[in-house]
Amino acid sequence: MAESQSNARLRADAGAPTSGVIHVRTRLTADFTVISNALAQRRGSAVTVGVATYILSLPDGTAVTITALCEHFDEGEILISRALRELEEAGYLERRRERLPSGQIRTRTYFYDVPGGSPAPEPPEPPKPPHPRRTRPASGPVTAQPAAHTPQPSEAGPETETSASLADADPRAIAVLTALRRVDPRLILSGQEAARLAPAVSAWLAAGVDAHRLTEFLTARLPDRFRARPAGILAFRLRETPLPAPPPLPSKRLTDRPTVPPFQTCDGCDRAFRAPERGRCRDCRAGNHLRAAG
Repeated sequence: MAESQSNARLRADAGAPTSGVIHVRTRLTADFTVISNALAQRRGSAVTVGVATYILSLPDGTAVTITALCEHFDEGEILISRALRELEEAGYLERRRERLPSGQIRTRTYFYDVPGGSPAPEPPEPPKPPHPRRTRPASGPVTAQPAAHTPQPSEAGPETETSASLADADPRAIAVLTALRRVDPRLILSGQEAARLAPAVSAWLAAGVDAHRLTEFLTARLPDRFRARPAGILAFRLRETPLPAPPPLPSKRLTDRPTVPPFQTCDGCDRAFRAPERGRCRDCRAGNHLRAAG
């Protein structure tokens, strides 16, 4: 009699989890996008993570306006605009207004893989080499004028590096930056970083934003993980100075009210009426006028 055989595995694969997700990895060589875990695992709205992933997968120059995103997603303008606002507050998205050489103003959108980064500057055009000027003497062949002497790196003077000084910074701004670690222990700044951020904080305080509200603005909705120094995220949020607070409305004083004349007693009928001086009331004056006319 033949023995029965089974195709089932005798035991599970070593190291496989007994519960939860099991990834089936496929090595991709094209048409893929690299996304940080801080963004993919961001707590909050799934629409925000989906919009960020879609923007990262697009090539440079693709329109990412609310209208263009609504044509791709099923969500409406409210959810899409809320997702863009959350990404902008977290430091992933930046809208910057730039002036063209023609004088026109355009809005350019930058999307960062890690909050607090800086976009790569556009390479400037290389300068054109100057043409040597030739001088023709009174007699003899044409000779080229020697070029001006260019100092070599060894002849140049020592480079001077200007660094912000913590002693010259605004004490109120330094106090705000120092107190940030009480709200979020990750916001630890060095002395040079605090000195560089102090002028921007002073501008916010001069605009009428008190220290408490400024602290709430700098510590609200920070990313779960920092891929860069916290000074970069704080500098991004302090980049644009708010408008100054409007002047307070003038308060109305008691002296600005119109004066009311006092009560007077009529000399003709002893009736009280308001007038600046003593005399007759309006009825008595009208009666005297009628009698004089008759």
